[in-house]
This record gives sequence, structure tokens and C-alpha cells, in this order.
Amino acid sequence: MKVQPFHLAIPVSDLESCRKFYKETLGCGEGRSSDHWVDFNFFGHQLVIHYQDPQKSASSTSNPVDGKDVPVPHFGVVLQWDVFHEFAGLLKRKHIDFIIEPYIRFEGKPGEQATMFFKDPCGNALEFKAFKDMSQLFAS
Repeated sequence: MKVQPFHLAIPVSDLESCRKFYKETLGCGEGRSSDHWVDFNFFGHQLVIHYQDPQKSASSTSNPVDGKDVPVPHFGVVLQWDVFHEFAGLLKRKHIDFIIEPYIRFEGKPGEQATMFFKDPCGNALEFKAFKDMSQLFAS
């Protein structure tokens, strides 16, 4: 099966602060936009942020994974191992407030991965991860 880029649309209560975050902090290229939404090149995938009245936003919860409270819902991408570590260093230099600092999850077990979590300015949780061995992506 050929892998195609995914499309993801997320609600944001402050379009301009999220536009700046995805464009300047994360380095995502901006595509089409209107006064209610903005398209981004999110590591080769299409991410669209849509303005949503904050009174209509859902609350966030978490699930325990590897001794950490993983925010639900969340979204993100799987990066190449070296790209993940370069990106984590960039985010640290930009003083990102991590929910879960970059670390190795499931170390020495099936599915071992580098992972980190943080939120955008409107509270959407993002996860970035990487596998030294991509065949471990769906390992159990």
C-alpha cells in the first residue's frame, strides 16, 4: 500500500497565535487561508486550523502510558530518528513548555521510541515520535 499524506483539521480559539506557533515555532509552511482557517504543511501532511468559539471546545483528559500522563486527544507525526532529536533540540531552545519532555519510551521493549508532547497556544496536544527501527511502528 502506498502511503499518502493525511489531512487533519483541528479547532483553535485563537487563529493568529496558532498561525504564528505552527509557522514560526514549528516551522510549518503556510498554504491557503481565510479569516476562519489556515492550511499548513505539517511534515508533509495537511493540517488545517479552524477557528472555533472557545465555549464549544471539548475538555482534555489523559491516559497513563509508560508511567506518563498522555493527553487525549492528541495528534502528531512520526519523524526520522535524527530529525526528531534535531527538532527536540530546536523546541528546547525555543523554550517550549513540554507536557512530556523528550525521552525514550518502552526502552528495550517492542515499540521502543523517542517521544515528546506539548500543546499549541489553544491547548491542542501534539505528539512527535521516532523509531530507530521503523518496523517497530506497530510492534506489540
